[in-house]
This record gives sequence, structure tokens and C-alpha cells, in this order.
Amino acid sequence: MNPKAARICRALVPALTAAAVFVSAEASAETIVTGAGSTFVYPILAKWSDSYKTKSGLSINYQSIGSGGGIAQIKKGTVDFGASDMPLKPEDLQSSALTQFPVVIGGDVPVVNLPGINAGQLKLTGPVLANIFLGKITKWNDPAITALNKGVTLPASDISVVHRSDGSGTTFIWTNYLSKVSPEWKSKVGEGTAVDWPTGVGGKGNEGVSATLQQIRGGIGYVEYAYALQNKLTDVQVQNRNAEFVHANAQSFAAAALGADWAHAPGFYLILTDQAGKGAWPVTGSVFVLMHKTQDKPATAKEILTFFDWAYSAEGAKLAGTLDYVPMPPAVVKQVEASWKTQMKDSAAKPIWQ
Repeated sequence: MNPKAARICRALVPALTAAAVFVSAEASAETIVTGAGSTFVYPILAKWSDSYKTKSGLSINYQSIGSGGGIAQIKKGTVDFGASDMPLKPEDLQSSALTQFPVVIGGDVPVVNLPGINAGQLKLTGPVLANIFLGKITKWNDPAITALNKGVTLPASDISVVHRSDGSGTTFIWTNYLSKVSPEWKSKVGEGTAVDWPTGVGGKGNEGVSATLQQIRGGIGYVEYAYALQNKLTDVQVQNRNAEFVHANAQSFAAAALGADWAHAPGFYLILTDQAGKGAWPVTGSVFVLMHKTQDKPATAKEILTFFDWAYSAEGAKLAGTLDYVPMPPAVVKQVEASWKTQMKDSAAKPIWQ
């Protein structure tokens, strides 16, 4: 990887385009695999790819285009793997002859552009967030907000909502959460990778939302936590099911994932929003990799699985922790790798992973 590209990957600048390419000048002599989808996973996938390439010579050309795009591309077979923050239901996997597995846990976080307000200072509840994104709460000094933030001086200025404009698993996690805490949101808007937003302006990718929010005083949006960290955005505490106001971080993501029952989740279909548990972050989610069950390029498929096997290792987990992602628990990794042996085969029905 050339120095300029490496700096871009590490800095995750807001101006990053949808095509995030990790390929060196010597790529013609290396193994190259292609992937597309989740911007949620891009920060850690970039770090994993950069580190793993020095060990293996594997280059990953990953397009950070949003989960909706990743799902579409893997279904069409134009990439070797897709990545989505919205898991596909078992019936969807079956109809598309796909398999999926979780690779890392993180979280969506509401972020604001409010001069004078420090990171983690503002407190909001799920219902208040829903009413903001419904366009029902339009001023920062609305009584519903000031009641939660006694002693904090809030301006009488307008609230400007920033949301994703592309098909996004980050949006799925966010709207799934709002649907759980607000019956009105569930009935009027619902959940999905793309919804009809009642108010606000759109940004493409987590990068686009971050960049747009930084330009709008009085704005509020939602991004994957690594983007809030990298771009020094002002994050918000959110009240969880235990009525605790909690900060988004690796510890609160892990608390949300603690009770997750992956063993009884068909096709690893499991959603981690609004989990009970002390200290749990309420907008937690996983990233899922999607691959075809029958592989016409078995050597490439094995390279991908070997890469994620390394990402699950202590070294990969340590890198994930540097960006406040939570590694998959060892018991889940065993379940995932067992599924590789039965779910993915070559055209002669021989297992890819043994």
C-alpha cells in the first residue's frame, strides 16, 4: 500500500469516497479478493486488511458503499463477499443460496453539533430521539430535552436531522432501535436499510453523515462509533432498558452482547438493539459477512475464510479493540467456523473449510 493510501485508511477522512481500496503497487503479483457493503465495518476491515497483507500477501479490494449495496452485489455475484449490519433472515439466505456469519460487534451512536456541549454531556432517551427524528421535537431547548439535562444550557436553536441517504445497515440498526422504543416510529416509519425519513438531510455513508453534520450547527445524526471517534464528533448518552444513561464504548457494547444467544439463532440471525443488562448500550449491532454457499472460486473463498479466521484471533481482536469494536466471543467463533465446514462447498460439493 502506498503511503498516501495508508494515511487515508488510518485517518478515515470524511471525504473518503465509496471505493475503499486496499491494494498495493505490486497487486498484480498478489492474491486479490473483492468485497462490498457496510461502512460500519470499514474502519476495522481497513486495519485488519493492512495488517494481514504484510503477513500473507492478500489484498482486499473493499467498496464501502453501504449494506444495501453489499447485499445487492453479493447476490449478483459481482464480489467475493458482502458485508451487512442487517442480517438476512434464514429464508432470504436460502432463496439466494447464501450463508452469513458475524465478524465483529459495534454500535450506532447519536452525535450532535452543538457548540459548548462536550462529548458525552448531553443525555437523551429512545422516545425523545424518535420524536426528534420524526420531526416532532424541533428545538434544542424543548422541555423534553431540558428535563433530561438539568444544569446544561441548551440553545433555543432549530434541530437539524442528518441521516443516511444510501441503503445502510447502520440505518437498519438505528431504525430497528427506534421501532422498539417508539410505537409511533414503528407505525409511521418502521425499520430497514432505507426508510422514508420524516425530516432531515441525507449523507452517503458514515463518512457522508459525519462530514454533513460537521457543517450544520444544531445538527444531530447517527454514525458507527469508530467514525465518531475518528472525526472527534460529540456523542450523546442514551438511556437503556435498565433506565441507565450510558456512554457508547467497547464495554457497553460488550454488555449488550453478553446475553446474545447465537447458538439458537438460525443462520446467525440475531439483532442486538435494546438489550437488557447492566451498562448495555441500546443501539448495539453486529456486522455480518455474506458469501455464496457454492463457490466457483474455491481457492479465493478459502483465502477469505483464512483472513477472517485470523481476524478472530487474538491479534485481530486486539486491533478491533483499538477502534472500540468488540470481538466475537470464542464460543461464537467456534460456531461460525463449524458452519463454514457445512455451509460452503465447491462445485463438486467438497467443503471449502476443513
